[in-house]
Amino acid sequence: MSTSDIKRCAWCSSDPLYQHYHDEEWGQPLFDDQALFELLCLEGAQAGLSWITVLKKREHYREVFDGFDAQKIARYDASKVASLLGDAGIIRNRAKVAAFISNAAAYLQLKQEGRFCDFLWSFVNGKTIVNHWPNIGDTPAATAESTAMSKALKKRGFKFVGPTICYAFMQASGMVDDHSPSCWRRKGM
Repeated sequence: MSTSDIKRCAWCSSDPLYQHYHDEEWGQPLFDDQALFELLCLEGAQAGLSWITVLKKREHYREVFDGFDAQKIARYDASKVASLLGDAGIIRNRAKVAAFISNAAAYLQLKQEGRFCDFLWSFVNGKTIVNHWPNIGDTPAATAESTAMSKALKKRGFKFVGPTICYAFMQASGMVDDHSPSCWRRKGM
């Protein structure tokens, strides 16, 4: 069977990059602190845009944001910000770039209390929530869990972490399994 014959979620287009992301990453439980930090930042960068826009720029984001090394990002100065805002390889939005920097500082502060993944996964009691939405249109934009995560992250100084962004983050990081019923990646069938 070729990859084009595989049944995927309806949101996954025929773009090979998108298909690879769907098949290998989206909805797979993620427990690595730095990878979760990167994903949270990139989900915030997506605000108002489609995920494929960010996905196509992800490797460049990794390059210009020092591999999402929070120690380095938290020390970015006005010169670095100006450089980033002049880089067509990322989404050149001042508020989103500033959010990466404030999120790095908030992430480092939170990590002093323990693992970032433990904090994030606590909103789903440490295990994936498997939803059973009959149609893609039934999938909510936010849930009680994503709203609670959003409030907790904002309280700790994170930016671009509204309930909808947090829900997309929870889906992407495998905290929630929202693969469609006919998708080959679907768990809990």
